[in-house]
Amino acid sequence: MASTLPPPDVDAQSHSAHLREVIQEQVIAAGGHLPFWKFMELALYAPGLGYYSAGARKFGPGGDFTTAPERSPLFSACVADVLTPVLQQLGPDAVFMEIGGGSGAFAETCLAKLLANDALPARYAILEPSADLRERQRERLQARLPPLLFELVEWLDGPIQEPWSGVLFANEVIDALPTPRFTIRDGEVFEEHVALDGEGRFLRTDRPAEPMLAAAVRHVERQLPEPFAEGYRSEVLAQLPYWIQAVMGAMRDGAMLFVDYGYARGEYYQPQRRDGTLRAFRQHHVTDDVFAWPGLQDITASVDFTALAEAGTAAGFDFAGYCSQASFLIGNRLQENLALAESRAADDVARHALRSQVKHLTLPSEMGERFQAIGFQRGVELGAAFLVGDLSHRL
Repeated sequence: MASTLPPPDVDAQSHSAHLREVIQEQVIAAGGHLPFWKFMELALYAPGLGYYSAGARKFGPGGDFTTAPERSPLFSACVADVLTPVLQQLGPDAVFMEIGGGSGAFAETCLAKLLANDALPARYAILEPSADLRERQRERLQARLPPLLFELVEWLDGPIQEPWSGVLFANEVIDALPTPRFTIRDGEVFEEHVALDGEGRFLRTDRPAEPMLAAAVRHVERQLPEPFAEGYRSEVLAQLPYWIQAVMGAMRDGAMLFVDYGYARGEYYQPQRRDGTLRAFRQHHVTDDVFAWPGLQDITASVDFTALAEAGTAAGFDFAGYCSQASFLIGNRLQENLALAESRAADDVARHALRSQVKHLTLPSEMGERFQAIGFQRGVELGAAFLVGDLSHRL
């Protein structure tokens, strides 16, 4: 998938060149090779330079990709309806924690819907590592929310360490976690690294995998119909259980809900998917050249939802359900939220736009089947949210 986009402007190229030099120095300091996950971490999160840490616009039509909350407030309204009973079960001290707040579009709609549902949390906490995105979220929410709602919002420097109960929600977050890459050579597991050629360009190289990564690959392989073939290359997020337990902090009771694109394990590691799911996005174009323009393009890999199910239950939560985004929204008041929005729309053009948004959210050719939702519960009931189109058997 070669990109047909024109090159970035001069300032953006200079920015990318600076980050490229930083990564090159890291490669050299590491002895000439850097694990791919470390390259991805620097490309996305290097302070002041990484894709999510710098100031370029990322979300929406003027950015590089459009998430469901930017696509339509109907998505956020449905999620708020799903989580309303959980917050009401937990009482007035419940906390709503959003991981990675994006543009702030989700929080804006979600808080307004929770107010209408009489289910406001005591706190709406956003765990956002990017200082640039924090500021953008703050500006948006302060401008668009009434003071009553904006006062509930806080930005966290890290997970909540004191005991808390509530809901944890993440949309398109796990796909951006720096992921190790592996390949099979002579029946052994190797880890993908990044090295430099004679002119300082990034290139792919493989080294024997550390025991933790090798064990994670073999764990996946044991659940597949046949072993990985020679030369098979993909991703495995071995650190996912630790990430889940880290971000939930001292969470006691409540629900965790994740929406992302990906597959159940048997579909993720199909034999024909021999080079994994890694790709990059720039200006709504996808490319497999993840080394191009570091800092100017998003790098992402699909989510293994079986691994996510394992991680959520390993954190002490009960599995609540798993289904496509289309089924999740249709089963959780999408039609009612559409009707309410249409009744408030200014004219037929606005109503047509709302119906177009629903198509983007639910059609198989758009986001409906490529994105899935998965939930976990402890001390509350979330399973009813997954009654339509349950796909748990695929995990």
